[in-house]
Amino acid sequence: MSSTSNHDPIEWIRWAPGSLSLDFLIDADRHIYLCHIRPTGSKSIVYGINKEVEHALPLTQIRLLGEGSIFGTSERQVYSATSSRLVYVSHQELPTDDDTCILEILTRDPLTKIEILNRYTVFGEVPVVRSTATVTNLGSKEVYLETFASLSLGYLNRGSEQWYNDFQVVVANSTNFREAQWKAFNFPDIGMDWVGESDFDKPGTRASISKSNLGTFSSSGSLPMGALVKKDGTSSVAWQIESSGSWQWELGNIVSGLYVVAGGPNDQNHQWTKKLSPQETFTSVTTALTVTNGPLPSVFPPLTQYRRRIRRKHADNENLPLIFNDYMNCLKGDPTTEKVTALIGPALRCGAEYFVIDAGWYAEEPGWWDTVGEWKPSTARFPGGLKTLLKEIRNKGMIPGLWMEPEVVGVMSPTVNELPPEAFFQRRGVRVVEQSRYQMDFRHEAVVSRLNAIIDDLVENYHVGYFKLDYNIDVTHGTDVDASSPGDGMLGHRRAYMSWINSVYDRYPDVVLETCSSGACRLDYEMLSTHSIQSTSDLQDPILYAGLAAGVPTAVTPEQSASWSYPQPHYTDDLNAYCMVNSILGRVHLSGRIDLLSHNQLQLIIEGCEVYKQIRHHIKDSVPLWPLGLDQWNEDWVVLGLQTGKHLYLGIWRRGGDAMLRVPLPDIVKDNALVQTLYPRAWETSLELCGRELNVTIPGSPSARLIHIKFL
Repeated sequence: MSSTSNHDPIEWIRWAPGSLSLDFLIDADRHIYLCHIRPTGSKSIVYGINKEVEHALPLTQIRLLGEGSIFGTSERQVYSATSSRLVYVSHQELPTDDDTCILEILTRDPLTKIEILNRYTVFGEVPVVRSTATVTNLGSKEVYLETFASLSLGYLNRGSEQWYNDFQVVVANSTNFREAQWKAFNFPDIGMDWVGESDFDKPGTRASISKSNLGTFSSSGSLPMGALVKKDGTSSVAWQIESSGSWQWELGNIVSGLYVVAGGPNDQNHQWTKKLSPQETFTSVTTALTVTNGPLPSVFPPLTQYRRRIRRKHADNENLPLIFNDYMNCLKGDPTTEKVTALIGPALRCGAEYFVIDAGWYAEEPGWWDTVGEWKPSTARFPGGLKTLLKEIRNKGMIPGLWMEPEVVGVMSPTVNELPPEAFFQRRGVRVVEQSRYQMDFRHEAVVSRLNAIIDDLVENYHVGYFKLDYNIDVTHGTDVDASSPGDGMLGHRRAYMSWINSVYDRYPDVVLETCSSGACRLDYEMLSTHSIQSTSDLQDPILYAGLAAGVPTAVTPEQSASWSYPQPHYTDDLNAYCMVNSILGRVHLSGRIDLLSHNQLQLIIEGCEVYKQIRHHIKDSVPLWPLGLDQWNEDWVVLGLQTGKHLYLGIWRRGGDAMLRVPLPDIVKDNALVQTLYPRAWETSLELCGRELNVTIPGSPSARLIHIKFL
């Protein structure tokens, strides 16, 4: 509920939905600021009005063509002339049919007559606020947007003036083969520190850091996420940007405070401007923010719960079926009837419920990279027909799936001549070529119609029930076809693509759509609010994969997180079991040469798959925890926990170091808890529960165990 308190001419709007409280301040000039977000019940620290205003930011960070900043440098996203003119008009809470709480605040620029509607959404008791902004041009002249952020919050260090000593910024590095790896930095180490007193207007460093992405790989370099944590572990703020294309967040200092601004593309970094004619509207990308009274790991349980609330409902996330895919450390894009048939039996014995034929099924010859686009089955690879092979898979009790890369067309593909030039990304009339591929533009009806016909044929005539939708080029150029700017064309295409994905689900609600972009180069919740499952990496090293499997729950819910298990005949039993533990606390994405495993080797994998099926009903409701912290990529021991109700599952990997590890446990664990090794059940493992620690001894390395702790 919200309340308004008047201290004429100052007003506070206090909105307390669920487990968060948001405080908005309207000053004497009717400018409005989001001053504070805190967990409900936390102490509210309120300063004098002057201090509140000088540390706050206008509710919306928006920049129009031709207008710079009123303070500092225009390199930053804050203090634009446009933002400084916005005045409060009204606010309202919207009625809903469930426990969702929505607050809308309307502001207006008296000069240009643009209106901005900021919407804040909180889902029940989940302590995460979702924010978007919609701008409408009510003036008589066109305007051009150059920046339009979704989230703007100042004074993040409220109650702790020495931000440069007390806080750390945490970035989420994410690259090919090393996804979702978080790293904390002290502010002096990244160029932000105390600079002494001054009598300048708004003293302080005026410094900032930012993370951004340019192009169609939304998480190529960094996840669209960030965090600010207090070093003593008593406070954390984390945010995510739900954009599958370009985005930016900025963390900076004004006076003695820290602020964060987050949103989609802008002109300076992404070649994005947006023309708004009179009466035209534009809505920003979506962002989300959580605040906790704990260390960094405490932000991920609420983010996990929030992600479940915004996700499209699908049986895949309720049932968590086991998937076999023939690509990773297996056929590697070279399937034939003979090779696939050899894998069907072992996959079935392992309990696979989906069997996915990955890349290559459409290629008559090797070297198909620049010819993709038709998506017609190869007769050379499947002399008896792909349809016959898929029917055999289905007759064995598994649902067949296929790999596709629907957004691209190879430069040598016949499809190039079947579509009009406007169906492809262009710059100044020249088609954009990236790695011998053209990027299709899903705003064009010919693209959508053609892909719909292909999907319809594969589902209705080939009975495909699973599509692995890959994407392997990063187009940073954008397109200026039917767009205000290349960045505008890029954003329009991304939104059109997501609309198409939803239309596929609307037609075929039982079909599973996996998102994969050279592994997880689009690890964002625009993609994941629709796709039910995410490939976490193309990493081929099983030992390193443990650090990756432990990191990805920061970015994706466990039931959407498909990590590879790729056992090999030349691996030791320890390493093959290690592969299984890599994937069990998520979605088992089984691959590897299971057709070449010995009887005993295959039995070890079968055991792991059976354990997965026994616990998957807990995985879908669990939240992650990290007893050893998040930064584990190079550590000898890696630990990931999933907790739900009275059950705690621990994936524990030993890559070296001492044979014994002390694992700190959450307070909920009591001395009389039951502790057991779930996998491999018969192997030597010493487990001793000592208060709030679990002493684990694993004799060899590399080796891994799945541990279950049941609270009594």
